[in-house]
Amino acid sequence: MARLLVVHHSPTRSTQALLESVLAGAQDDAIEGVEVVVRPALEATADDVLDADGYLLGSPVNFGYMSGALKHFFDTVFLSVGGALDPSGRADVSTGSASEGGATTGRPYGLWMHGRYDLTGGVRAVQSIVGALGWKQSYDVLAVLGEVGEEERSAAYELGATIAALLSS
Repeated sequence: MARLLVVHHSPTRSTQALLESVLAGAQDDAIEGVEVVVRPALEATADDVLDADGYLLGSPVNFGYMSGALKHFFDTVFLSVGGALDPSGRADVSTGSASEGGATTGRPYGLWMHGRYDLTGGVRAVQSIVGALGWKQSYDVLAVLGEVGEEERSAAYELGATIAALLSS
């Protein structure tokens, strides 16, 4: 059975609503053969990442960056799961092809982020890190500014369902 790892930091009503919708989509009854494993970002481990076949990531964006919790997750698992750094210590996105890189290279991921102002820096930071891990973006980033309504919940559901369906047997 395929395993979908959901790593999130959901400290607000808005991020919690998006998480719930993503999970509802990922656990849709029509999707078979996928185990959904949910981990708060501060609890997810390298073993969780290595044991998964795909990933869903969620975070608020504050001060133009992903949450400290999601950054902590990446900091603690990056090298253990095959992330690459260039000689200056920056994420090396040149290893992001399926033919090279670490144990998780080529695995699909989806991302949702919520903020009140600008999400650009948060999205860019996550994409830089997952690029250095060699993960494959498999759905459009769900970037939600402001209130989370039915349209945003529906989009979150589709994100979860799409990534789970990619892993289904």
